Amino acid sequence: MKTKTVIEALSVVCLAGNLLFFSAAANAMGDDSDAKKTPDCPKGQIYDSKTKSCMVDKGSMISDQDKTQYAYHLAKTGRYQEALTVLDTLKDQNTKEAWNYRGYATRKLGRTDEGISYYQKSIAIDANYAKVREYLGEAYMIKGRPDLAKAQLATIKGLCGTGCEEYRDLSAAIDGHPES
Repeated sequence: MKTKTVIEALSVVCLAGNLLFFSAAANAMGDDSDAKKTPDCPKGQIYDSKTKSCMVDKGSMISDQDKTQYAYHLAKTGRYQEALTVLDTLKDQNTKEAWNYRGYATRKLGRTDEGISYYQKSIAIDANYAKVREYLGEAYMIKGRPDLAKAQLATIKGLCGTGCEEYRDLSAAIDGHPES
């Protein structure tokens, strides 16, 4: 009887460990949920996670990470030019996220070729960044190059499988159902 209880307890511990691992892995990949949780700030202000408030960035008090995240939030809410303006204030503009979000905002402004060039800079920093692969594939669909979009989809499949958000979103775009 004791053996069965020990086995059950170990099973619970293993299950909990797996849940924590996969939850952390999903968060590390970076999805749109952070952008959706970020509050809207008045124009000219940026959300600072340290103070949990909107602030004017005087003397670069707000971290590049917060600026980058807020720029993504702005872009995802249709404030593309504001997103680019925030990205211009980064101390280190050469990050995979900064290039990716710059690409996203410029693509949404109709400057697809420029966006593609930014996506390629992001990939040069981290070829395993699934979110940039998704957005690059969407840009290729805009350019009428489903072959190149499908190549990005295959890369994403190798990075995170067919169940990840990036795979699902690019697959929908290829099938003619792009993001809203």
